[in-house]
Amino acid sequence: MINNKTILIGPTGFLGPSFLKKNPSMIAVGRSGLPNHLSNEFFPIKGDLDFSELDNLEFENVIFLIGSSDHQVLNSSPSMAIEKNVLALSRFLWYLRDSNRRVNKIINFTTMLQYDTKKMILPCNESQPRNPSVNNYVLSKFVSELITEQHRDKFSIIDVRISNVYGPTKLMRPDIVPSVIWSLIAEKDTSVWTKEPKRDFIFVDDAIDAVIKLLDTEYSGPVNLGSGVSSSVNDICSKLESLSGMIIADQGKLVSGHMEFVQDISLIKSLTGWSPKKSLDEGLEITFNEMSDYFKDPIIRQDILRHFKK
Repeated sequence: MINNKTILIGPTGFLGPSFLKKNPSMIAVGRSGLPNHLSNEFFPIKGDLDFSELDNLEFENVIFLIGSSDHQVLNSSPSMAIEKNVLALSRFLWYLRDSNRRVNKIINFTTMLQYDTKKMILPCNESQPRNPSVNNYVLSKFVSELITEQHRDKFSIIDVRISNVYGPTKLMRPDIVPSVIWSLIAEKDTSVWTKEPKRDFIFVDDAIDAVIKLLDTEYSGPVNLGSGVSSSVNDICSKLESLSGMIIADQGKLVSGHMEFVQDISLIKSLTGWSPKKSLDEGLEITFNEMSDYFKDPIIRQDILRHFKK
């Protein structure tokens, strides 16, 4: 159950606003204000590495979202990957420890990409081998779990190893679902590198519901969060072609990495009683329709079209 003693640190990007919209009693903590469509209480802090201002805020649960998932940017700068995805989390946990704050639960988001694709057995459970050397993003998320382990003697922390989460967004994101949808809505020639890979896609509302339920558990440790279903890029393209009436071309390029991935989500189901509600087709239809509505906003439309001119 969510209450006004739950704070979300890092309310920008994709997941932050999605959490806040679905949970209006959640308090947002960050450097800049919230979009006009959100009614959540906002608590400003000056920076990502100084959390002493939280002395004046009461809270019991923390959803920690400060970080970056932009693989291209992070791979060009290892120091940025550590700064964005490790240092802020470490500083926050040391702030809690040094100030003797008591909290019920801390949620830290990591990634399914840290599993070793050469050794894993599908569906992949939490005990399978990991390989942090995939790229700087994966390395930083791997290290973030080492940081949380350091503080589990004091706090109950869940590292959520999330799969490919998607849903309506006003942002231009590199992920396959939003990037393809924006291209279709803008009526651009649309293609993907290949339609063959299979991944575990989870609708954002389902992911949020799962995390909220985790707040009420006594569990502390890593947990997979996905749909538990393997869906191909072709499945996504077929549905979006049906919704848009446009064709998505297959470039037929080779891609690196494992061709199929799906998470074993039995642990989170047993902990919370949760299970995903939206099928891929249902989630894609909601996402496409809402993003089509967003595109009617002149400012969003201009931003999206500006991207395609680059």
